[in-house]
Amino acid sequence: MIDVDKAVIARLKREGKEFEILVDCDKALELKKGKSVSIDDVIATDEIYKDVKKGEKAGEKDLENIFKTTDVREISKEIVLKGVIQLTRDHIAKEKEEKKRQIINIIHRNAIDPKTGLPHPPQRIENAMREAKIHIDESKSAEEQIDEVLKIIKQIIPIRLDRKKLQVIVPARFAGQCYHIFKSYGEHRQEWLSDGSLRVEVELPAGIVDEFFGKLNSVCHGEVESREIS
Repeated sequence: MIDVDKAVIARLKREGKEFEILVDCDKALELKKGKSVSIDDVIATDEIYKDVKKGEKAGEKDLENIFKTTDVREISKEIVLKGVIQLTRDHIAKEKEEKKRQIINIIHRNAIDPKTGLPHPPQRIENAMREAKIHIDESKSAEEQIDEVLKIIKQIIPIRLDRKKLQVIVPARFAGQCYHIFKSYGEHRQEWLSDGSLRVEVELPAGIVDEFFGKLNSVCHGEVESREIS
């Protein structure tokens, strides 16, 4: 068990009652994300509280009625998995930084500079976000925040979400090696031609087209036919 002074509160509300335990923030989040973590490494005490700050413990009758058990470890695991975990300042900072990196990567891969038709470098996107004083919400996914971030940074850099639909023909001798590349970029339509070559239609975010062809050409040594289709 961890030091109580370093623990945070995990809370679960059931049938109008609140149940709280003291936990290690990082270990509790690992358990919540499905990682293999012993509940003994998560909890700081062997108590289930109705109010940790007041030191008020939950009654055994309430535990039995609501959780169908009085086993502290079973109840604690359920509170961690289904409840809300208080985050430390350090963890909030890490979460925000991780979400920011995800947002930058999504924009880099899915958006272009309409003046050049090329993706913005990640550093340019990050600089625009910093200049615009973008607030990252650690409680929301990166995807949920993209539209708002784009709306704001459009005032600083020209940017547009764009996708390209491509037709690619790979020579027969490289088709087998390239198949896993097509598969890694999601859904695509394919057709084997009479000479054994592979024709594929794929739709990609504009920002990763160069990356896509870079991988194909590393296998095909530049022997790839391609064209953009409407």
